[in-house]
Amino acid sequence: MTKATVTGIDGKDAGSIELPIVFETPYRPEVIHKVYVNLASHTYQRQGRYPAAGENVSAESRNTGLGIARLARARGEGFPRAGQAAGVAGVRHGRVAHPPESWKHIYKKINHKEKQLGLCSAIAATARRDLVEGRGHKLAKDVKLPLVVSNDIESVAKAKDLINTLSALGIADDLARAGATHKVRSGTARRRGRSARIGTSALVVVGNDAKALAIKSIPGVEVKTAKEISVLDLAPGSKPIRLTIFSQNAIEQLKEVKAPMHKVMEMIR
Repeated sequence: MTKATVTGIDGKDAGSIELPIVFETPYRPEVIHKVYVNLASHTYQRQGRYPAAGENVSAESRNTGLGIARLARARGEGFPRAGQAAGVAGVRHGRVAHPPESWKHIYKKINHKEKQLGLCSAIAATARRDLVEGRGHKLAKDVKLPLVVSNDIESVAKAKDLINTLSALGIADDLARAGATHKVRSGTARRRGRSARIGTSALVVVGNDAKALAIKSIPGVEVKTAKEISVLDLAPGSKPIRLTIFSQNAIEQLKEVKAPMHKVMEMIR
């Protein structure tokens, strides 16, 4: 068992803790990517088109000999629509050539053991500084990963106190980076409620449901319990690995997270 340094909310050392066996999982980026893609598909909304859209028109071809293309044309005469191409793709008011179909299979299943291996590999990758910095996170030189904090962080109730705590942990530059990536969109995205894009910063993993933790007002920072943590949280966009902060309670609960390989490792020991 390897040990990790426990940091207090004031940034000072507060002892050490034994890391669970999940942190010994090999780094498997291909498994993390597959698990992310399959789990992300569970949130997709089915979309499709009315099968007869663009075809509900009285149109027929006029055949050859008229010096015009043999497209189906709206029947009638004496009004603008008469004689116009209709009922086919590529014409004005025509149908879509290959529209989305609501019966398309978009829910991708994932094997339970494969899902567990991807989760365990993502958790173990949070202890690798090269992967965290390679994703774009900015850390102070004295930050030791995995970043384990005392349970006092679960009781921080004010946003300014939490910002001071995160700054004391050495990730003030990363908070500034996430805030600087705040971009205001225009056009369709803005009309549909996605007016702003916020960068991704630290993920705080706690042992209990820390509802008092002031987290929503800090751009890019999220909080999850150890029981509900997912690859979607640890590797946004399937790009390993996100800067993660664990409380001591979370580390204790992660002892229950195991892949099949961990059971074999325990038997050998």
